Amino acid sequence: MNILVIGGAGYIGAHVAHDLVDKGHHVIVYDNLSSGFKENLPGNCTFIQGDILNKDKLISVLNDDIDAVFHFAAKKAASESMVDVRSFSQTNISGTINILDAMVECEVNNIIFSSTAAVYGEPEYLPMDESHPTIPVNYYGFTKLKIEELLSWYSKIHEINFASLRYFNVVGYDVKNRISIPEKNPQNLFPIIMEVLSGDREMMNVFGNDYDTPDGTCIRDYIHVNDLSVAHIGALTYLDDKNKSLCVNLGTGKGYSILEAIKSAELIVGKKVNFKISGKRVGDPQSLFTKSNLATELLDWIPQYSSLDRIMQSMWMLYKKESQNAVH
Repeated sequence: MNILVIGGAGYIGAHVAHDLVDKGHHVIVYDNLSSGFKENLPGNCTFIQGDILNKDKLISVLNDDIDAVFHFAAKKAASESMVDVRSFSQTNISGTINILDAMVECEVNNIIFSSTAAVYGEPEYLPMDESHPTIPVNYYGFTKLKIEELLSWYSKIHEINFASLRYFNVVGYDVKNRISIPEKNPQNLFPIIMEVLSGDREMMNVFGNDYDTPDGTCIRDYIHVNDLSVAHIGALTYLDDKNKSLCVNLGTGKGYSILEAIKSAELIVGKKVNFKISGKRVGDPQSLFTKSNLATELLDWIPQYSSLDRIMQSMWMLYKKESQNAVH
């Protein structure tokens, strides 16, 4: 197939691009490089620098006999979304409308969308499944939910098939060592732990240690990015075979606490993580985890790489190399 991966130079997109190429697809990556790196892409893909706010350019790319679109392009920092509403509206919502309109004009009917568990908001029950109420608590989650609604309407009106994949916490780096540059300015727990251990960050905060959990710190469901990529490939196959849409959660169904994550990293690296306990953050639920029974049923998907130690090993492999390169 000819596959257009929008936002394909980013963290998740680059992993998926590699796996698509390995499956024999012709991959075209479309990215504005605002947060991604060409160096992380497979050498035998086609790269086009462009923005999803440029509909004319999207149309010109989609006119090139594209069979399916993977949509990763978005602003994703939840805290930033509560301040910079306009930018999130333009990039996430208006940008997606441009993609969908370009798909309609070019008669491209399949799209795999990078959604998020942030569409659910505060958990009303655990584990969270696809029937959980969708009441986002930040504007980022709201934009993703609105995009899912857009996909549903375009599906009804224009017969576009979509796979909406609601990720929980995506972590890790490529187990085949195909990624060369880690995310810059991360805001998530695991890369921050890595930056402390590699010396790029002096210290990190643990926000709250008196939650009603075994060690007092928040519990989250972490999914290895390679497992996530496998689900994307499965979603492409599903759309192609079944000719109908789906919406599924992607997680492991198991939660790890912040202190468990820190301890795992310390064992893998052989160093202590310098952290301090800070006050709780507003809107941080004490536990969030899912069950992915539907993804297992529809996509024949079972996570293979998402043990805590495997995640940390894959991350340290890249951060250690980055740290050594910086020294030399």
